[in-house]
Amino acid sequence: MSKFDWIKEEIEGLQNAGLYTNIRTLGSAQGAWLMVDGKKVLNFCSNNYLGLANHPKIAAAAKAAIDEYGVGPGAVRTIAGTMGLHTKLEDRLAEFKKVEAVVTFQSGFNANTATIPALVGKGDVIFSDRLNHASIIDGCRLSGAKIIPYEHNSAASLDEALKEHLSSYRRALVVTDGVFSMDGDVAPLDKLYEVTQKYDVLLMVDDAHGEGVLGHGGRGIVDHFGLHGKVDVEIGTMSKAFGVVGGIVAGKQVIIDWLKQRGRPFLFSSAMTVPDAAACLAAVDLLEESTELVDKLWSNAKYFQSEMKALGFDTGKTETPITPVILGEATLAQQFSKALYEAGVFGTAIAFPTVPQGTARIRVMISAAHEKEDLDKGLEIFAEVGKKLGVI
Repeated sequence: MSKFDWIKEEIEGLQNAGLYTNIRTLGSAQGAWLMVDGKKVLNFCSNNYLGLANHPKIAAAAKAAIDEYGVGPGAVRTIAGTMGLHTKLEDRLAEFKKVEAVVTFQSGFNANTATIPALVGKGDVIFSDRLNHASIIDGCRLSGAKIIPYEHNSAASLDEALKEHLSSYRRALVVTDGVFSMDGDVAPLDKLYEVTQKYDVLLMVDDAHGEGVLGHGGRGIVDHFGLHGKVDVEIGTMSKAFGVVGGIVAGKQVIIDWLKQRGRPFLFSSAMTVPDAAACLAAVDLLEESTELVDKLWSNAKYFQSEMKALGFDTGKTETPITPVILGEATLAQQFSKALYEAGVFGTAIAFPTVPQGTARIRVMISAAHEKEDLDKGLEIFAEVGKKLGVI
């Protein structure tokens, strides 16, 4: 028996259950349409909310930065120093987010795994929404703190959990996603804030899918609820609406100072590359100049979602441009995704463990890059496939 046989058996089991992920290859820049495995298809998969991933101003900024600074940062910032581009980006983001300070990381995932263990540890407790993202879950596990889940988006459940458990621990952290990436619903951050104020505990929100989407000009969920200066820690990413890559931690100056001393991905992994930092700066410029892209994103999303509901599709409880087309079983979702691709739409099947068993889906990501004729084409294909597979 080979020492790898168990892995082969596990993979075979995933394939038989329709849970094996096949990764397609892109042959073009992100946009409304893509070359996928050599075929031109309508792009309904990307988190590129504002269409900035291939924006000419962002590409030009990255190229200019390479000419001036090169590509790589050389080492971690605490050893090799930090580039002026990184500090300029952090200062600009702090202004944009209306916070005291910002520190950037290599990804949103790293931002979570850096921040949570730096704020709580053994002897402490984390109150976490049951549907929080994997990066939050991993950050919580790395901290060594006790993890107590509360019911999804329920301030009442959080209140009950704090009342019952808080006195048994040294320090506490409440953490929630801002926009939940699979269902598109929004955390009741205003109500959660009231509860954390009542018990005087830290409040942290991961706004990965709210950056560039919620709030005035895409300033995020804290702006959306008017909670500037009240939420202690705001995590973000520049890999979605910003169109580039990198993580953000925004909030109180004292927390940012502490993360530069104890955030392990900051201390032990090189910073964002030069072109990434420059591209993110250009993205901030674009967002500050106009709300046009954010407005178009929402207009496109509302049109697509209303038409999908009229066709008879189950789009769940989304409150954002994230549009889950819930199909049920993983095998059906895989069949649906394959049929979409054959008809000209790139829409990936998402199943357990990313979403609960029995709620497999195609998660459609509408963007500002789509024109109305793109959306109409996608609706036509969804209708054809839905009827063919007996979904509608």
